[in-house]
Amino acid sequence: MPLITIGKLAKQTEVTIETIRYYQRLGLLAEPEKPASGYRDYPVDAVTKIRFIKRAQQAGFTLKEIAALLALDGAHCADARLLAEQKCQQIDEQITALMALRQALKTLVDSCQQTASSEQCAILDAFRDDISAKP
Repeated sequence: MPLITIGKLAKQTEVTIETIRYYQRLGLLAEPEKPASGYRDYPVDAVTKIRFIKRAQQAGFTLKEIAALLALDGAHCADARLLAEQKCQQIDEQITALMALRQALKTLVDSCQQTASSEQCAILDAFRDDISAKP
Protein backbone atom coordinates (compact mmCIF):
# COMPACT_ATOMS: atom_id res chain seq x y z
CA MET A 1 0.00 0.00 0.00
CA PRO A 2 1.52 3.35 -1.01
CA LEU A 3 2.20 5.89 1.71
CA ILE A 4 2.38 9.69 1.68
CA THR A 5 3.83 12.32 4.01
CA ILE A 6 1.64 14.63 6.07
CA GLY A 7 2.66 17.50 3.79
CA LYS A 8 1.46 15.69 0.68
CA LEU A 9 -1.69 14.63 2.49
CA ALA A 10 -2.40 18.24 3.41
CA LYS A 11 -1.77 19.42 -0.13
CA GLN A 12 -3.95 16.75 -1.74
CA THR A 13 -6.85 17.44 0.63
CA GLU A 14 -6.42 21.23 0.72
CA VAL A 15 -6.23 21.37 4.51
CA THR A 16 -3.39 22.43 6.77
CA ILE A 17 -1.06 20.09 8.59
CA GLU A 18 -2.52 21.43 11.83
CA THR A 19 -6.00 20.42 10.65
CA ILE A 20 -4.76 16.88 10.07
CA ARG A 21 -3.23 16.81 13.54
CA TYR A 22 -6.48 18.17 15.00
CA TYR A 23 -8.47 15.41 13.28
CA GLN A 24 -6.04 12.91 14.80
CA ARG A 25 -6.51 14.35 18.31
CA LEU A 26 -10.29 14.04 17.87
CA GLY A 27 -9.96 10.45 16.69
CA LEU A 28 -11.33 11.19 13.21
CA LEU A 29 -8.07 10.12 11.58
CA ALA A 30 -5.62 7.50 12.77
CA GLU A 31 -2.13 8.68 13.62
CA PRO A 32 0.47 6.43 12.04
CA GLU A 33 3.31 5.02 14.12
CA LYS A 34 6.40 7.20 14.20
CA PRO A 35 9.26 5.30 12.56
CA ALA A 36 12.93 5.73 13.45
CA SER A 37 13.28 8.25 10.59
CA GLY A 38 10.86 10.49 12.49
CA TYR A 39 8.50 11.08 9.57
CA ARG A 40 5.05 9.57 9.74
CA ASP A 41 3.70 8.16 6.51
CA TYR A 42 -0.03 8.08 5.87
CA PRO A 43 -1.96 5.55 3.81
CA VAL A 44 -3.48 7.06 0.68
CA ASP A 45 -6.97 6.24 1.98
CA ALA A 46 -6.42 9.07 4.48
CA VAL A 47 -7.06 11.39 1.52
CA THR A 48 -10.51 9.86 1.06
CA LYS A 49 -11.28 10.12 4.77
CA ILE A 50 -10.28 13.80 4.99
CA ARG A 51 -12.30 14.62 1.88
CA PHE A 52 -15.27 12.84 3.49
CA ILE A 53 -14.84 14.97 6.61
CA LYS A 54 -14.66 18.20 4.59
CA ARG A 55 -17.74 17.35 2.48
CA ALA A 56 -19.72 16.44 5.61
CA GLN A 57 -18.70 19.76 7.20
CA GLN A 58 -19.88 21.59 4.10
CA ALA A 59 -23.23 19.81 4.52
CA GLY A 60 -23.47 21.30 8.02
CA PHE A 61 -22.34 18.38 10.17
CA THR A 62 -20.22 19.05 13.23
CA LEU A 63 -17.01 17.09 13.80
CA LYS A 64 -18.77 15.11 16.53
CA GLU A 65 -21.55 14.20 14.10
CA ILE A 66 -18.96 13.35 11.46
CA ALA A 67 -17.30 10.95 13.90
CA ALA A 68 -20.65 9.16 14.18
CA LEU A 69 -20.94 9.03 10.37
CA LEU A 70 -17.40 7.68 10.03
CA ALA A 71 -18.22 4.92 12.50
CA LEU A 72 -20.94 3.66 10.17
CA ASP A 73 -20.34 1.36 7.25
CA GLY A 74 -22.38 0.82 4.10
CA ALA A 75 -24.67 -1.61 5.91
CA HIS A 76 -25.92 1.15 8.21
CA CYS A 77 -27.68 3.32 5.67
CA ALA A 78 -30.72 3.73 7.94
CA ASP A 79 -28.51 5.13 10.70
CA ALA A 80 -26.85 7.54 8.27
CA ARG A 81 -30.28 8.61 7.00
CA LEU A 82 -31.45 9.23 10.58
CA LEU A 83 -28.42 11.45 11.25
CA ALA A 84 -29.07 13.35 8.00
CA GLU A 85 -32.76 13.77 8.87
CA GLN A 86 -31.79 15.13 12.29
CA LYS A 87 -29.39 17.57 10.61
CA CYS A 88 -32.19 18.70 8.25
CA GLN A 89 -34.43 19.33 11.28
CA GLN A 90 -31.67 21.37 12.94
CA ILE A 91 -31.18 23.41 9.78
CA ASP A 92 -34.93 24.06 9.54
CA GLU A 93 -34.92 25.28 13.15
CA GLN A 94 -31.93 27.53 12.45
CA ILE A 95 -33.65 28.96 9.38
CA THR A 96 -36.77 29.72 11.44
CA ALA A 97 -34.67 31.42 14.14
CA LEU A 98 -32.71 33.39 11.54
CA MET A 99 -35.92 34.53 9.83
CA ALA A 100 -37.27 35.79 13.18
CA LEU A 101 -33.97 37.54 13.85
CA ARG A 102 -34.05 39.11 10.39
CA GLN A 103 -37.60 40.36 10.97
CA ALA A 104 -36.66 41.88 14.33
CA LEU A 105 -33.68 43.64 12.75
CA LYS A 106 -35.80 44.82 9.83
CA THR A 107 -38.31 46.27 12.31
CA LEU A 108 -35.46 48.18 13.96
CA VAL A 109 -34.25 49.47 10.59
CA ASP A 110 -37.77 50.57 9.65
CA SER A 111 -38.16 52.28 13.02
CA CYS A 112 -34.86 54.04 12.54
CA GLN A 113 -35.91 55.28 9.09
CA GLN A 114 -39.23 56.59 10.41
CA THR A 115 -37.79 58.37 13.42
CA ALA A 116 -34.50 59.51 11.94
CA SER A 117 -32.94 61.88 14.40
CA SER A 118 -29.45 63.19 14.81
CA GLU A 119 -29.82 62.92 18.59
CA GLN A 120 -31.17 59.38 18.96
CA CYS A 121 -30.89 56.14 17.05
CA ALA A 122 -33.59 53.51 17.46
CA ILE A 123 -31.15 50.74 16.61
CA LEU A 124 -28.55 51.81 19.13
CA ASP A 125 -31.24 52.46 21.75
CA ALA A 126 -32.57 48.92 21.26
CA PHE A 127 -29.10 47.47 21.91
CA ARG A 128 -28.32 49.58 24.97
CA ASP A 129 -28.83 48.06 28.37
CA ASP A 130 -30.20 51.04 30.23
CA ILE A 131 -30.03 49.94 33.85
CA SER A 132 -31.49 53.21 35.10
CA ALA A 133 -34.73 52.54 33.16
CA LYS A 134 -35.32 49.21 34.95
CA PRO A 135 -37.37 49.05 38.17
